Amino acid sequence: MTTPNKTPPGADPKQLERTGTVREIGSQAVWSLSSCKPGFGVDQLRDDNLETYWQSDGSQPHLVNIQFRRKTTVKTLCIYADYKSDESYTPSKISVRVGNNFHNLQEIRPPVLHVVSEESMNLQVSE
Repeated sequence: MTTPNKTPPGADPKQLERTGTVREIGSQAVWSLSSCKPGFGVDQLRDDNLETYWQSDGSQPHLVNIQFRRKTTVKTLCIYADYKSDESYTPSKISVRVGNNFHNLQEIRPPVLHVVSEESMNLQVSE
C-alpha cells in the first residue's frame, strides 16, 4: 500500500483505502512464495478472506517475494496475522528487504517486527 501521510498504527487498512488515505498496489506486482502447500498459495494470501491463508511447505526461512515491474514507492505495508487463532504458525519476526533485484536487497527499518496481530508499519530505508 502507498500513502501520502503517515499511517496510524493499528489503523484498518480497508477503511483507509475506502477513504482514499491509502491505495492498494499489490495487484501491480508479481508475487511468489518460497514454498506452499496445495491450495494455500498466493491466491489465498491475497484474497482478502481472513479464513484463507498462505501455508508454507518447506524449511525456513519462509519468504514472500513481491516484485513490481517498475520502481514503486511503498510507504506502508499491512500484514494480518492472528496469533489467537494460529499461535504455532504465526511468525514471531518479519524482515522486510527492498532493492532493484534479488541480489541487492537491503533490509529496511524497522528491520524486524514482533507480530502479535494485524500490523501496519511505515517503511523507511535504513542508512
